[in-house]
Amino acid sequence: MKSVAALALAMTVAPVAGNAASGANDDVVAPALERYEQETLEKGLWARPGLSARDRSVVTVAAVITRNQTGLMPEQIRRALDNGVKPAELSEIITHLAFYAGWGNAMAAVDAARPVYAERGIGANQLPAAAPTLLPLDEAKEARRAASVEQTTGPASPGLVRDTREVLFRDLWLRPDLAPRDRSLVTVSALISAGQVAQVPFHLNRAMDSGLTREEASEVISHLAYYAGWPNAFSAAPVAREIFEKRTNP
Repeated sequence: MKSVAALALAMTVAPVAGNAASGANDDVVAPALERYEQETLEKGLWARPGLSARDRSVVTVAAVITRNQTGLMPEQIRRALDNGVKPAELSEIITHLAFYAGWGNAMAAVDAARPVYAERGIGANQLPAAAPTLLPLDEAKEARRAASVEQTTGPASPGLVRDTREVLFRDLWLRPDLAPRDRSLVTVSALISAGQVAQVPFHLNRAMDSGLTREEASEVISHLAYYAGWPNAFSAAPVAREIFEKRTNP
């Protein structure tokens, strides 16, 4: 019987010999995956017209942070900056996702972004204030939202209702360094990436109220199939379809 070491050696040597014969790179582990990345993602998905490169970066950064994919974070943060996402906007995306993807995931994103910001010379003067002057609150809309949450969630968790009102919708959502449309885009992307489709209707409607088009929303789902997996995208698609139909035929 071959030893474990001998088997391991055989497994490592055989692919290298095959790659040498075919002219492939010796360090490639999954040639088909590399082909999909270059042909399907880089030349296809990222070049499609339904969503700007900037918005694709916003969606992708939200997805990899939500799913705590630390290996992809630095690459996608660099790409986002190259695609026109401002350092202050990236900072706000990370902060926003602390509430929608969990504190630990946001802190992991901070660690991933820190060396990228350092290498690009991004300093404190390019980052948002900790406590800026907030955007104006739509009191009527917020009152309707608060009443609905109070009715559905209040009996179970009054503290959750209070913090949702005071911390999220009267503070976080009013921070000015990320536009309301983009804040909603980040939230929808996070919810789909986490498989939390029950929360999508409110936030997708809010995104579209803030300027996200139906074509853009559809492309967000298509894009997330690659970065959050086909099952999550397929779970979100019928929810989005129902929203589109209701907005077309109220």
